[in-house]
Amino acid sequence: MSASRELLARLTDEGLDATEWGNGPGDTYSPHSHGYDKVLVVASGSITFHLVELGRDVELRAGERVDLPAGTVHAATVGPHGVRCLEAHLPAGTLPAGTLPAGTLPAVTLPADPRGS
Repeated sequence: MSASRELLARLTDEGLDATEWGNGPGDTYSPHSHGYDKVLVVASGSITFHLVELGRDVELRAGERVDLPAGTVHAATVGPHGVRCLEAHLPAGTLPAGTLPAGTLPAVTLPADPRGS
C-alpha cells in the first residue's frame, strides 16, 4: 500500500473524509484563515506553515499532521521537493479534546496504526 493510501485509510478510520492535493517546489499561500477546523497530513515532501500572529514557522514532513483550528491565520511555503497532502475539514470547534487553541499549530505524527500493518 502506498504511503498516501495508508495515511488516507488511517484518517478514514478516524471518521475523517480527506481529499488529496499537492503543489510544486516553492509554491506559496498568502496569509489567510478558514471558517472550519482543518486536519492536514503530509503524504510526501514538505510544507512550512507560517503562523502570522505568533511569528512562528512550523515545517511538516511526510507522515506529520496538523490539526488547525478555525480562525488561525497562517501562510505556507512548499518545500524544495514539492508536497502531497491529505486534508479534511470539520465544523469549527469540533477538533478532538486536546487540540491547542486557535493561533497555535501542533505538529504531531499520526499514532501507530492500530491495525498493525
